[in-house]
Parts: sequence; C-alpha cells; structure tokens
Amino acid sequence: MFVPTRIPPAQRLAGSLAHLHALQAGGRRVFESRELGRIDRERLLQAGFVRPALKGWLLSSSPDTEEGDSTPWHASFWEFCARYCEKRFKKRWHLSPEQSLHHFGENTVTPPQVVIYSPLGTNNTVDLPFGSSIYDLRVQEMPRAAELVVRDGLRMFAPGAALARVSEAFFVRNPIEVEVALKSVRDASEILHPLLVGGRAQAAGRLAGAFRRLKNWRLADEILVAMKAAGSDVRETDPFDEKQVLELGRTTVPPIVTRLRAMWRALRGEVLAVFPPAPGLPRDSAAWLEQADHSYKSDAYNSLSIEGYRVTPELIERVARGNWDAQRNEADRKSRDALAARGYWQTFQLVKNSISQILEGKNPGAAVRSAHAGWYRELFEPCVVAGLLPSEALAGYRNDAVYLRTSRYVPPRWEAIRDAMPALFDLLEEEPDAGVRAVLGHWLFGYVHPYPDGNGRVARFLMNAMLASGGFSWTVIRVEDREKYLRALDAASIEQKIEPFARFIAECVKRSASSHARRRQSKS
Repeated sequence: MFVPTRIPPAQRLAGSLAHLHALQAGGRRVFESRELGRIDRERLLQAGFVRPALKGWLLSSSPDTEEGDSTPWHASFWEFCARYCEKRFKKRWHLSPEQSLHHFGENTVTPPQVVIYSPLGTNNTVDLPFGSSIYDLRVQEMPRAAELVVRDGLRMFAPGAALARVSEAFFVRNPIEVEVALKSVRDASEILHPLLVGGRAQAAGRLAGAFRRLKNWRLADEILVAMKAAGSDVRETDPFDEKQVLELGRTTVPPIVTRLRAMWRALRGEVLAVFPPAPGLPRDSAAWLEQADHSYKSDAYNSLSIEGYRVTPELIERVARGNWDAQRNEADRKSRDALAARGYWQTFQLVKNSISQILEGKNPGAAVRSAHAGWYRELFEPCVVAGLLPSEALAGYRNDAVYLRTSRYVPPRWEAIRDAMPALFDLLEEEPDAGVRAVLGHWLFGYVHPYPDGNGRVARFLMNAMLASGGFSWTVIRVEDREKYLRALDAASIEQKIEPFARFIAECVKRSASSHARRRQSKS
C-alpha cells in the first residue's frame, strides 16, 4: 500500500516562499491576493512574510515586523497606488496636478490622501491603512499624452502642465515644490502648450510673475508675448508671498538640489533664533581633542544603543584597549555588537582627524565632504573582515530604496543621491554659522539617507564635526532621549518644522558643555 510522504512544515513554508520570491522579481512589493494560491497565501500570512493592505491586495513584510508597525505600508505606498489604479482604471488615470508637483519635487512623505483623476472615477474615497486614502475624482477626459509622464509606475502631469493647473494658493502654501518645478523648466514650450491649449490666462500671468521673481526674464517675457499673440489678455502677478525668499540665478537643476537648497534657506533662521552663539575655535586644539576622547565611551554607548545595538561600557572599553580580535576569538568574530563597537572606534579616530583639520582652519564642509566615505567604510569594515557582510557593502552610496521604521517620511530615490550629496556639502561649505551647519547638516544627512546602513551614526559624527567648527564641546545624544530625538527629526522631515530639533540639539550641547566644565573643575 502506498503511504504518502509527509512534507515537514519548514519545507512547505520554503515552497511558499519560493512562489513569493518569484512575485517579488525586480523589487516588487505589492501584489494581488489571487497571484498566490490559497494555501501559500495563508501560510505566508501566518509566518509574517506578507500582510494585507486592502481586500484583494497584499504587501511584502518581514516576520520580525511588530503588529501596528507602519513601515511595510509606507515602503509600499506609492507602488500600491500605481498598481491599484492600473487595476481599476487601466491607463486612464493620473495624479492631481498638486500631487504631481509634490512627487516631482522629491517630496517623499506619505500623504494622508492621494487624489486621482480619471474618467472612470466615482468621486469616492478608498480608505487605506494607517490613516491614508485615495480619492478618485471623476473627470470628463484625459489630458493630452504630451502633458503626462510616468515615473515609478505613477502617471502624473509633467511639471509645466501641473504648474499651469494649480491655484495661486498652492504657490503660497508650497513654495518649495513650486520653485523646484519652475527651475526644472528648460524651455518656454513646456509651459506654453498647456497654457495655450487650455486658454489659461490667469495661470499665464502667475507663471510670468513667478519666473520674473526668479529673475528668469526670458521665460516671463516669452509667456506674455505668446499669450498676447493668441489673443489672451494676460495680467502679470507675483504669486509668491512677498516675504518668501527664493534663490535666484540657478536654473535647470535637479529637483533634489533645488529642494535641499530651498529647505536650508527657509529653515536656517529658525535655527539661529534658538541655538546658542558659538564660542569660537578653541585656542588649544589638543585640549579639545582630549575632551572628545573623554566623551568616547559615553558617545559610543549612546550612539550604538540608539541604533539598536546592545553594547556595554565593558565591551566599549575592551574594544578601545585593543582587546578585541575577530581573527582569533570566535565570539568576537560572530558578535554583531562587538563588530559594531569596533567599527565605531575606528570611525571615531577618523572623525578626530577631520576635526583636527577643522580646528586648524579648514572649511568644515570641505573637510567632511572628503572624509565621510571613509567614516562609512570604517563603521562596517569589521563586519566585512569577519565575513558577516560582503565586500561590496563598503562600496558607498546605496543603490536601492531604504525606509525608516514607523515613519511617514521615506528618503529620496537612490537615483537622486548622487545629486543630493554634493549639494548638501555645498550648503555646509557656504554656511557661515556653526550651529546651523550642525543642526541642518545632521538633519539633511539623515533626510537624504545616502548609505544602506549607518546613516544615523555618520549624521551624529557630522554634527560633532560642525559643532567643533564653532568651538562647541563634543556632544552626546543620549539613548534615553531616543524617542524625543526621532520625533524631532520626523517633524523636520515631514512638516518642515526644524525648531523642535534645533532646540533638542541645543539642549544636548548645553548639557555636554556643563559635563565637561564639571570635569575640568574636578581636575583643578
């Protein structure tokens, strides 16, 4: 008699994972439930490798993702929108002009609601996880094909077509998105086609005024002349708030560059208002560096703990004394925490070298520009030597998407990083105030998130290098303040509110300065 072979549960799960892996080809994270068989689907749901997004739709997830963790949803949000809309509306849909400008301008925050235009729309709201939704607005017809572009599967208005359609209020409320779009326009035809076809005289007047505010007189005049030739009575108006400061003379630059420069310009005043004045470069550089050495144990413990490593003062002491050996000690070779501590110690030495140059007068932005790639490599070199990471982990900037746990903020597309990082270091080099360099430099390094891992640690090292350029003491961000720290960073990235983060860093600076002062008094 034939007795069927029982397949172990692990092998069954492996088979279901193989089916899931095939669906995830090309980095795909969203799929319809029917693309998996019922048994595979139930098995993967129970194991935590997928989770439901909406009836009939699944997201890739991880078994260690806790209930209520929004990270898989934010990581998949835009892909879900694209696939869901393609399923419902085929190719007859697109983002609203407002959302098109947000997306084009590298605004990667998950919005509470996405407005979709479609002739097949039902003027209905579809509720989605974590308080987000899609509103499908019914329109009579689709725009001309030339006015639409497709990026990352999303159908959206090209910048010129979107600018021709948004209201004057959008210019006032979203000056960064508007500035990014205006500076992406290479030729007047990109603006004139949607203006002339739609007979949009008021929009033409706004755009002529906006380009003139940016001192792009050529484009402003071309819009007025073309509209007049077509018989439109155009009255030029400046749509920006009169207090709005715009960067002049920089045209046709990558959107992420305009975005970073506009945010820096808009927020630096808030930092100056709350951050203590810089003491000035110390007369005794050696004494400053000795003070930094004294902070090392506390800094390493807190910085690594913020990132989730379980390190102890004893482990940090052993690493600092050179009593850590991944070649001969099997426990050291396999210990993720020990490897992280060793990498931190190695990086700390390089950071001190960079600060030595800054204390001697080198431009702090230039010093970090040339050094930060080495900092990153030193952080992870022990893991590569121990065989826990492949050698390509030391290559540098990421070539894939990254996501921040539980945050609505999603760092920019990896394709934008090669433009973003030189722009960030340009800003650091140009900024005259050390406090602004420290606060905005730390925040924007994390905002861009250039590396696959280690961004928080490098951002805090960068912050201390910038603080040193003003003579501030080495500053430790404590692990017990982690939630407050991350909330302040989120407020800056999501709401463009930098004051909470600036105040938080200022408090940390004052506390560290007091600690160093007490230590000096005890020695004297």
